Amino acid sequence: MKVAHTPSPSEAAMLDTVGLRESFLLEDLFQPGELTLVYTDLDRAIVGSAVPTGSALKLEAGDELRADYFCERRELGVLNMGEKGTVAVDGTDYELEKCDCLYIGRGSKEISFSSADAGEPAGFYLISYPAHTGHPTTKATPADANRVELGSPEECNERTICQYIHQNGIRSCQLVMGFTEFKPGSIWNTMPAHTHLRRSEVYGYFDVPTGHAVLHMMGEPDETRPLWIHDKQAVLSPAWSIHCGAGTAAYRFCWAMGGENQDFTDMDKVEISELR
Repeated sequence: MKVAHTPSPSEAAMLDTVGLRESFLLEDLFQPGELTLVYTDLDRAIVGSAVPTGSALKLEAGDELRADYFCERRELGVLNMGEKGTVAVDGTDYELEKCDCLYIGRGSKEISFSSADAGEPAGFYLISYPAHTGHPTTKATPADANRVELGSPEECNERTICQYIHQNGIRSCQLVMGFTEFKPGSIWNTMPAHTHLRRSEVYGYFDVPTGHAVLHMMGEPDETRPLWIHDKQAVLSPAWSIHCGAGTAAYRFCWAMGGENQDFTDMDKVEISELR
């Protein structure tokens, strides 16, 4: 398990492109046949992936957690960004198609990941936060999600927000999670930009077409910085940082938050005219 320490706002403002990418961008999450985990200092979030190409990949606690098993004191959100696969939780199999979600509650001991076809593997994206109590392990499909339509063609941000793990959906301790997809011709996400000091966030980009990229903007509102993101890469977004972006083509991204509250609309918006 890799450990990631994020810089402060003043430190981030002085980083060059290489330093910025090394500090906030997770470029190598999805590796064939591997389960990858990154422990961050953002509300102790763990970001990871599992790409099974042979035998099932088992989720272990690792020395960093000082726990007998991964979810001993944690909850876990899983979004399948690849082909069909199965997540086994304490003897129960949950089949996940692309864009299906699985919430795994605190106290779940045996967790493993496998693909229906090793030649076209699943791509399980993992987000975990500490949890103070247990909630039931629950699967949801896009049809089960709370769907919110936002944006307009004129502003190039017509999009659908699919809310999975939230106060009125799958219950959790602090994890809030879902994904956003765009209508053809729309590219801007999360605009106007915002921060929320009460929560940190992780953005996992996927279905970015070959040859295209997403320009993710981060930093304080008056000191923004760009990150060019490619398919199946994730960005750590501290509570002090804005997060918005535009792709060179339509794409999807998974958003996940943890912190003081679970209010999806709790954000401090930044007017476009105030961005620098």
